[in-house]
Amino acid sequence: MKSVEIFAGGGGLALGVTDAGFSHSGLVEWDVDSAKTLYHNYRKFGFNNAKQWIFNDDIHNIVFSDYMDKIDLLSGGPPCQPFSIGGKHKAYNDKRDLFSEATRALSEIRPKAFIFENVRGLLRKSFSKYFGYIILQLTYPGIKRKENQSWINHLEQLEKYHTSNCDKDLNYNVVFRLVNAADYGIPQKRERVFIVGFRNDINGKWSFPETTHSEDSLNYSKYVTKEYWGKHSIKYRGKKENINLSFFDDIKKPWVTLRDAISDLPNPTDSNDRINHKYQQGAKIYSGHTGSVMDEPSKTIKAGTHGVPGGENMMILDNGAVRYFTVREAARLQTFPDDYYFPCSWTESMRQIGNAVPVKLGAIVADSVRRTLFSSKRRGNKYGNTTF
Repeated sequence: MKSVEIFAGGGGLALGVTDAGFSHSGLVEWDVDSAKTLYHNYRKFGFNNAKQWIFNDDIHNIVFSDYMDKIDLLSGGPPCQPFSIGGKHKAYNDKRDLFSEATRALSEIRPKAFIFENVRGLLRKSFSKYFGYIILQLTYPGIKRKENQSWINHLEQLEKYHTSNCDKDLNYNVVFRLVNAADYGIPQKRERVFIVGFRNDINGKWSFPETTHSEDSLNYSKYVTKEYWGKHSIKYRGKKENINLSFFDDIKKPWVTLRDAISDLPNPTDSNDRINHKYQQGAKIYSGHTGSVMDEPSKTIKAGTHGVPGGENMMILDNGAVRYFTVREAARLQTFPDDYYFPCSWTESMRQIGNAVPVKLGAIVADSVRRTLFSSKRRGNKYGNTTF
């Protein structure tokens, strides 16, 4: 099955889509440094020529009509800064809000399905009206916003169309969910919004993949069976307060911890030949930024204005000291493979990693979409005759 990715960044979601069995027909990314990372890893995306398939350009300049009715999946992460809790919260007043361009790509490509990902701040109460507008745009991408038309007036137009009894043209059945990456085996407490849609001629009957891991299971392995400590050859450290496992009955796997994720890597202060595994000085604890403990999933890896926003990119060592994650360690927490190379500076690489979708999480969602597309019974297809 064929896919196109927009706002590809450093390649996390694109790599997950590849791992799920899709074949990319193109990746679009305007940022030069992020495109450099994509170029260095082009074979990971199944490309034999980076320049031919990776487009380093402003999405406003990209015409997608050549892909019309030839693509099964459109994926991407529209810039999250307008909605980030750590940002300025400008939403539709922020020039980086590019959901309109995602909608344009959707209307020009008309894929069978799409996957978009964004920060949990998108669901803030203050953004609720605009988030409803985003969902309606993605549901009816053919109802385009006119030049000089305000988004409020366009929202009213979409609402009237949505509640009318007219025969709907191109539209998508859209669902969204806030998910925690840790619940899917990612070694990171990372909450993100996934928006998934299926074209209206696809009888998908899709829902979000069931979670596979839990905090209760991790606590059970720590404080009941004590298997966790034995696995890491660590002396049992005693039960934490306020943990009640007397009624525990969970068949899910334990959350994956920071120690689980990086313990086999050499100490970066020692000489080593691991790519992107170089020690960085200067980590300090300050109010609200104390780093991630070893025996829990890490805090959310964040991009920050300059790549390293304090405690989110630090770990607390067993002796109580703190240090920054290396690029390789941060990449592990985002489930990039160890041979995925970040060719830019430490701060720029950390920015790309902080902005990325965890590869494994992207693969889980994309694989569920692929299987749904493959097995769905087709209704009459008015929009093209693409084949599976």
